Amino acid sequence: MSLQLLPLALPLGLLIGLSLGALGGGGSILTVPALVYVLGQDPRSATTGSLLIVGVTSLIALVPHARAQRVRVGQGLLFGALGTGGSFAGSALASHVAPQVLLSGFAGLMLVVALIMLARARHVADGSAASDPSVEPILTLRPLSCACPRAAKVVVTATAVGLLTGFFGVGGGFLLVPALILAMGFPMPVAVGTSLLVIAVNSGTALVARASVGGTNLDWPLIAMFTAAAIVGSLIGGRLASRVTPAHLARAFAVLLIAVAMYTAARSIPHLP
Repeated sequence: MSLQLLPLALPLGLLIGLSLGALGGGGSILTVPALVYVLGQDPRSATTGSLLIVGVTSLIALVPHARAQRVRVGQGLLFGALGTGGSFAGSALASHVAPQVLLSGFAGLMLVVALIMLARARHVADGSAASDPSVEPILTLRPLSCACPRAAKVVVTATAVGLLTGFFGVGGGFLLVPALILAMGFPMPVAVGTSLLVIAVNSGTALVARASVGGTNLDWPLIAMFTAAAIVGSLIGGRLASRVTPAHLARAFAVLLIAVAMYTAARSIPHLP
């Protein structure tokens, strides 16, 4: 890693970690363009390095949320496990896509995510996520019962999130929090905490899938520095999550996503094959 990149890697890592800790995602989608356009990584190495950075950071960011009882471990692991098949499929598909096509699709996805973030901000501001039906199990054995419509939503949503995680090399948290709210009925704070667990699971499985494909060289000193800064930012973000209105954070982040999406599109679309 060039020493000239150090002053850039640290603030970028802090920003991404801050978003992960405070919003339960979103920051992961910035990792790829940061690695490509600011730190000079090629797209394929950047998407693989992103999985490693986001996965490790999410595990550390999970701690303060778990202490505050904002994590549904069982349901989070189930959601992550269901997304495993999608992660492997997405990773295999990404290996056959041209880098500029990958980044152009990534830009479009970021614009969609920005709209999701704004919608989520209104959802939280209206107070419609105050209840917590997530404490009720999807399946019970004694007596035997199944919330089958809810279970079907979980299967479809988890598979879709896993597919995007593997294909784009992101943790999926920007889709996870709305998915946990809409498909599983989580309130916003619990969705943020639980999403970090699912991000770690999805990132880990997608990383294993990419390692099996091979052909990627990673800048380990750069990744280590980036990850260390992201961990510090995530711990700060975890504290902010309990002090700052989530709707305000979501709106600010949506604006940032739109700016990054426009920049990524401007750099990648003219070079499409």
